[in-house]
Amino acid sequence: MSWESKVKKTVPYTAGEQPKDKNIIKLNTNECPYPPAPGVTKAIRELAERSDDLRLYPDMNASALVDALADFYGISSDKIFVGVGSDDVLALCFLTFFTNGEPILFPAVTYSFYPVWADLYGIKYKQIPLTSNMGIDEYEYMPGLTRFKNGGIIFPNPNAPTGVEEPLSKIEKIVKSNPDSVVIVDEAYIDFGGTSALPLIDKYDNLLVVQTFSKSRSMAGMRIGFAMGSEKLISYLKDVKFSFNSYTMNLPSIMIGKAAVEDRDYFESTTGKIVATREKFKAQLREMGFKFPDSKANFVFAMHPGFSGDYLFAELRKRNIVVRHWNAPAISEFLRITIGTDEQMDAVAAALREITATK
Repeated sequence: MSWESKVKKTVPYTAGEQPKDKNIIKLNTNECPYPPAPGVTKAIRELAERSDDLRLYPDMNASALVDALADFYGISSDKIFVGVGSDDVLALCFLTFFTNGEPILFPAVTYSFYPVWADLYGIKYKQIPLTSNMGIDEYEYMPGLTRFKNGGIIFPNPNAPTGVEEPLSKIEKIVKSNPDSVVIVDEAYIDFGGTSALPLIDKYDNLLVVQTFSKSRSMAGMRIGFAMGSEKLISYLKDVKFSFNSYTMNLPSIMIGKAAVEDRDYFESTTGKIVATREKFKAQLREMGFKFPDSKANFVFAMHPGFSGDYLFAELRKRNIVVRHWNAPAISEFLRITIGTDEQMDAVAAALREITATK
């Protein structure tokens, strides 16, 4: 028996392509098209002046960042946990909360990291089909109405890659009907016109809301994510994190993240511009005959009845426009198109008009 037979083998998450060509219009990974808040640049300069501090371990509680988030969201600091991107936070959530042996539940069309983490940690899972309009059927997540128990529930809102947002009333039904399970709402895209489930954390101690700096705060390269929930949930999450790495976040991330959070006006201006561009682009797609669920995210999940997803993806690529496409059966005809600047989206619309005029 070789050493290789003892290795844990997994199928990793496949991230979106990162093209090196700067002439490409890159709309495949839902990054923000605008730079971070001006205060971020100032914080970077201040960091250079404090470079001697880098020889010291950072604050394990990332208090400066946590306190800034607490002030922004109007909750106490002991209800917040920060991590190295929301992926890090979510992976810790799987490790911490999904442990009782029952299958966890998440949508069949959703963020493709969920089954990866479940397989990595040996967690059983059941994928729940979406409704005909690509929404979540809340009754499939209620133990009293289904044939099975669950070991936890996780879903994005708005969902990815569909962009569909579920109303707060539906989320509350799911949380309320699962008092013996932790319910995680992944709100990576909530800032683009959605309604957060955050107000429910004081009502339900089994609800965890997870957000990220990667989308609405223009900091995908900085890797900052955070969870908000009851003091008890956050305490358990910290216990697991500190059991294998007691330093949650590095000093630059703490300083720069704090600066980003404190500039509320810039945050609201940037997300407002993206929402306006999204709505304009949706109207352009409708004029061309595209079909898509109503997106409340910084992307649109669209298909055209007259053209395959493969064809549209390839034709856009020929025109130096990169979007996201999956060959999964349920969504193979769709493209997920990130919302960029007005100029970028006008270029995409023009390319799609040219492509779809060929028949």
